[in-house]
Amino acid sequence: MSAALAVTALLLTAGCSSGDGTLPGDRTTAPFGSAGTATGSSSSGQPAAQLPPAKGTVKVLRTVTEGLKTPWGLAALPDGNLLVSSRDDGTITRITEKTGRKTELGSVSGVSAAGEGGLLGIALSPDYASDHMIYAYFTSASDNRIVRMLYDEKKPAGEQLGAPDTIFKGIPKGYIHNGGRIAFGPDGMLYAGTGESGQRGLAQDKKSLGGKILRLTPEGDPAPGNPFPDSPVYTYGHRNVQGLAWDSKQRLFASEFGQDTWDELNAITPGDDYGWPDAEGKGSDPKYHNPITQWHTDDASPSGIAYAEGSIWMAGLKGQRLWRIPLDGTKASAAPQAFLTGEYGRLRTVVSAGDDKLWLVTSNTDGRGTPKSGDDRILELQVS
Repeated sequence: MSAALAVTALLLTAGCSSGDGTLPGDRTTAPFGSAGTATGSSSSGQPAAQLPPAKGTVKVLRTVTEGLKTPWGLAALPDGNLLVSSRDDGTITRITEKTGRKTELGSVSGVSAAGEGGLLGIALSPDYASDHMIYAYFTSASDNRIVRMLYDEKKPAGEQLGAPDTIFKGIPKGYIHNGGRIAFGPDGMLYAGTGESGQRGLAQDKKSLGGKILRLTPEGDPAPGNPFPDSPVYTYGHRNVQGLAWDSKQRLFASEFGQDTWDELNAITPGDDYGWPDAEGKGSDPKYHNPITQWHTDDASPSGIAYAEGSIWMAGLKGQRLWRIPLDGTKASAAPQAFLTGEYGRLRTVVSAGDDKLWLVTSNTDGRGTPKSGDDRILELQVS
């Protein structure tokens, strides 16, 4: 079975627990605290021998493809090939995994790219084998929204995307802080990270869709069991969420851009307040959920995250490095470790490729970085 098929099978067969291992509307009783190093047994009662090692490794196996323009979202097809979105061009391209050949599926109509906005995250339907639907988060002329499109590979290149069907709209847009990551969780629900679009107060307003993690049905309705009645809001108090990933116990983690001081990796508990704009990084106010760990913004500026080999792997844009955060439940079991520092420039997206493999997407053509030879690329990594 290919890595992509294995991931698809997991999504289709997983139970209905939410990202933190409880029912979606319940609150976990496990404390989310600061990082700690396990000795003998972990803080969660797990034997230390079962924890990931304090130090890991990264090996770049190959460049899958290069010459990409403003790549942002990445999704693995069941056949092992890849789909990548272009933020500024508003296109989705299929990458033949073995050869790196690029085939443009088509343009997503309605994309209005400017600043940090455009065609952002993409995800495959949980029922992709039967419905062939691609979901996309993009900036339109009026808002950020989520659509789904039929992918018909029997049609000519450039004409393989059907018309977008808008399933959710009204997410605030801005020149900055548009969020944009979407992912289907083990519960079959669609999660979306949004930004506060530069309007800080939106993050604390539970009626606003800005500065939130949203949880939706595949049709775009508020998911059953959400913490606030008839609301898509799952958590609030976020500045700009661009990374979502689940561990092997179906616990949800999210990366978040700080302002000038602290970037964050958070363990997500439904209904919790993550503090922005009143708190950035770890604090002492118990009403705000503290991050697992934090980084100075020059060292991270995180976008995508993925889970593999017992750790969260986090792509850094300004930091130009891949961070490894080994986990002990919802805490870090050792200090974060940096890899590939400065070797490939800005790093945008990281996706599990199954077992100990990752796909990593660079972001040097987004207007913030200095383009390197071959422009942006997708790398295959082996990690431990």
